[in-house]
Amino acid sequence: MNKKQEMTYPLGTRPEDGELLKVAEGIYWVRMPIPFKGLDFINLYLLEEDDGWTMVDAGFNSDTIKNLWADIFEKHLKGKPVTRLICTHFHPDHMGLAGWVTEKWDIPLTMTMGEWTFGRMLYLEADDSVPDHVIKFNKKVGFTETMLEKVRKGGFNFLRKSVYNLPESVESLEDGQTLKVGENEWKILIGRGHSPEHACLYCEEKDILISGDQVLPRITPHIGVYPSEPMGNPLHKFLDSISRLSELPEDTLVLPAHNDVFIGLHNQLSYYEDHHKERLMRLKSACDAPKTAFELLPVLFDRELNENDQRLAISEGLAHCHYLVESGELVRQVGDDGVWRFQLTENVDTAVA
Repeated sequence: MNKKQEMTYPLGTRPEDGELLKVAEGIYWVRMPIPFKGLDFINLYLLEEDDGWTMVDAGFNSDTIKNLWADIFEKHLKGKPVTRLICTHFHPDHMGLAGWVTEKWDIPLTMTMGEWTFGRMLYLEADDSVPDHVIKFNKKVGFTETMLEKVRKGGFNFLRKSVYNLPESVESLEDGQTLKVGENEWKILIGRGHSPEHACLYCEEKDILISGDQVLPRITPHIGVYPSEPMGNPLHKFLDSISRLSELPEDTLVLPAHNDVFIGLHNQLSYYEDHHKERLMRLKSACDAPKTAFELLPVLFDRELNENDQRLAISEGLAHCHYLVESGELVRQVGDDGVWRFQLTENVDTAVA
């Protein structure tokens, strides 16, 4: 994949919180605040139809965002109802108000079965105490005792706190499926790696891609390994997914979930490939002797990380380690302390997964 068209931001502006900005005929950009460090807002989209509106993503569960949506519903929908809600994936800044929206408008939730199932599982598993498998996983990846104690005290209910009552059923989306929205047809393109079965929407007639978190300008999507799939290889899935997206036209207008609407899809996908290849090379250079994921943090991250950042960073480091394990370049060994350590294959005789 070669770098081609430079990144441009053709709209030159952003909507104010709770306002609509027209992107193209029948397509509007909505911007809402979110309480995440480093990500101050999320982009949501409204697609106009003759007799209603389709929402793409609902936003984080907060009274502030409910009030902003209420203003939009009253002032900007031209007297037409919301008739469909599509959520790109289960993360709470996207699905947080799905239950509230579907209840208010008496409509079903539409998303991929993989995303709904995973989100529903985490929602129902929520508890003040942390499950044993989560603690065991964090021990394996090298969490310090201080970090483990904070995990225990933090509980296992972040998703439930961040999501309004999650709908108990779903109208599922599948890869390649086409949705008719007004005069336009939107093809569902499934991406993986950032989340299990992330739905992007592509309108060939307008050459517009609603990319969710699968493609973002200025930043890279988080790719991490977590306790629910401790041996997973999400980086392989992500790189495979962006290879498929590179088949779209170079000048596609991309509507991402964070930062600004942009042109330069191929450029950004090439950047992702280069970024992850460079990190893989760093890891290989550092693993001449056995290293835990925690010990590899300075190899991948040049800045100082607080403990919350370290958790995300370890999951991302694991994603790169597992990619190299699957490709045969690293081996994963379990020490007497039960912690995973990674080493160049050529430097060891045997490995135990």
